[in-house]
Amino acid sequence: MVESAWEELDAPATRRRDFCLDAISDVLETGRLAPDDAERVVERLVLVALSHETCAVRESALHAVCTASTHYQLPYGVVKALAVGADTFEPVLLGYVLSILGATYDRMALPVVERYLLHPDPEVRREAAEAVDELCRSHEFARGESRTGHP
Repeated sequence: MVESAWEELDAPATRRRDFCLDAISDVLETGRLAPDDAERVVERLVLVALSHETCAVRESALHAVCTASTHYQLPYGVVKALAVGADTFEPVLLGYVLSILGATYDRMALPVVERYLLHPDPEVRREAAEAVDELCRSHEFARGESRTGHP
C-alpha cells in the first residue's frame, strides 16, 4: 500500500497529493511496518516536507511523520533534516517539526528546539516548550532520575 501511494504521489496527473500521504500515514498508524521500513518511509516523507511547494502536501507529510513518531522510536538522524531546515517552515508547520524532534528523545535536537521558545507565534512557543520538556524528561529517565532529580 505504501508503494502504491508513493507511485500515485509521483504521478503527474495526481491532483490531491496530500491524500497519497494521508494513506501512508494510515499505514504508519498501524505500527505494523518493520522499524527499518518505517524509517525509510519517514526519510522520504521528510524530503517531501522539505521540498514540496504546496503547503497542504508539506503538512500531510509532516503529519505522517508525527504519526510515525507515536508508533516507532525514530532516531534523530532520520529526521535531522527537519532540524536543519526548520527555519523554512511556516508557523503552522513548525509545530509539527518541533513535536517530531521532541519525540526523538535525543538531546541533539535540544538546541534547535530551544531556539523556538522565543518565537513570535504563541503556538510555536507552546510546541517548543513541550518538545523541550519531552527531551529533558527523557534524558532524566535515561539517567534513572525522576522529575525532581532524585534517583
